[in-house]
Amino acid sequence: QVQLVESGGGLVQPGGSLRLSCAASLRFFSIYAVAWYRQAPRKQRELVARITSGGSTNYVGSVKGRFTISRDNAEKMVYLQMNSLKPEDTAVYYCQADGSPGTHWGQGTQVTVSS
Repeated sequence: QVQLVESGGGLVQPGGSLRLSCAASLRFFSIYAVAWYRQAPRKQRELVARITSGGSTNYVGSVKGRFTISRDNAEKMVYLQMNSLKPEDTAVYYCQADGSPGTHWGQGTQVTVSS
């Protein structure tokens, strides 16, 4: 069954903002670390941001100060607020949940930054 569903992607102009959402249907969601990855055409998938079960966050250097990851355990949601978007942020963005029960991936949502 589907465990993670991303939404919120789309086309935005450089300098614009988007907020990605990831809805989880996992039991014990709060014990998972959750991350956003992205994969641009002809490039490897890379970690963008991660938030632990305790709320600690880390970001890839290229998005620090522009992106913010957050989670709502009660609603089983994870968010990625993306500001000051650049063309190089164009990619398919994936939600990942990782914990002792296992690792789960969403199907991805396309983000395109272009004028």
